[in-house]
Amino acid sequence: MSESSSSSVPLRRTPLHEAHVALGAKMVGFAGYDMPVQYPEGILAEHKQVRSSAGLFDVSHMGQVSLWGDEAMRALERLVPADLLELPAWAVRYTQFTREDGGIIDDLMVTNAGHRVSLVVNASRKEADVEHLVARLGHSIDVALLEGRALMALQGPYAATVLARHAPRASHMAFMTAMPARIGKVDAIISRSGYTGEDGFEISVPSEAALDLWRRLLAEPEVKPIGLGARDSLRLEAGLCLYGHDIDDVTSPVEAGLAWSIGRRRRNDGGFLGEQRILTELRNGPSRRRVGILPEGKAPAREGTEIHDAEGKRVGIVTSGGFGPSVGGPVALGYVEARAAKVGTPLGLIVRGEARPAKVVALPFVPHRYFRG
Repeated sequence: MSESSSSSVPLRRTPLHEAHVALGAKMVGFAGYDMPVQYPEGILAEHKQVRSSAGLFDVSHMGQVSLWGDEAMRALERLVPADLLELPAWAVRYTQFTREDGGIIDDLMVTNAGHRVSLVVNASRKEADVEHLVARLGHSIDVALLEGRALMALQGPYAATVLARHAPRASHMAFMTAMPARIGKVDAIISRSGYTGEDGFEISVPSEAALDLWRRLLAEPEVKPIGLGARDSLRLEAGLCLYGHDIDDVTSPVEAGLAWSIGRRRRNDGGFLGEQRILTELRNGPSRRRVGILPEGKAPAREGTEIHDAEGKRVGIVTSGGFGPSVGGPVALGYVEARAAKVGTPLGLIVRGEARPAKVVALPFVPHRYFRG
């Protein structure tokens, strides 16, 4: 769950910081921000709340970036492997900023917001991402990190029912689309997306309107506040990558199991940073792959745990691991040599010098429930 935060630098606060404190949240440093890891009911209850009803997350620490310019989308496409030129108005696409050597600088969401291109990037990478964009896009594209906006995620099977009371058209949105909406007296941008594996929405509003919207949504009987602890267990069960853990600047999108996000035209034509390595791996396969790992027993496999094959040879490492409340036991993500990546392959997780049995399983651990429309 954690992203590194320097203890010598004061933690920043989101516009909802005081609201979290008032609700009794346990606050922790995360990506340079003082964030709620859990509320009084605890992580397990919050996890189950999102799976069964609806939960509200403060994700205002994430970076919201806007690009302006006639060629903004075309210029951005040179930095990512996704097909962006064919992205319809108010459609959302997941992709990655890649390096010249094919490693991942960050993963992000791109929205064709009509007159501009809207990005949501990771909190720990947002300043670096903006520097990367400014350096690579040139003077014809304006790049702005929107410091004056808040972001909330409403997730769970009742998210659409709840949000429709405040923005009636929201319930008709398809997964990975966005729209402008009026909520009360506030202009918002709503996208049907999230990082839990459940149906849900992310809602961007001006910072000064955040507290009012937070209170409006929490006043709904189906909704409870959710912290970073449950956000991590939910995304882990959904088999979703966390930057700095499951993906980083030495990992390629193909190794990470993100080849589905690389458009057909980009596979054929290239034209993005890191294309030589990425296209070669698409053709020939990578030397290692990200896999789902199901340990036997109750002991979780934490990040950094060595992975061995049945003969006792080291074949990889765990990058994320913990208890999966919906699974009812430990789950993990990790990288193994390609020969050990087949579903069903027996593995040994080295804990305190002993190999604990596990196996490769298909991802996600819990089926996604995105709304396809």
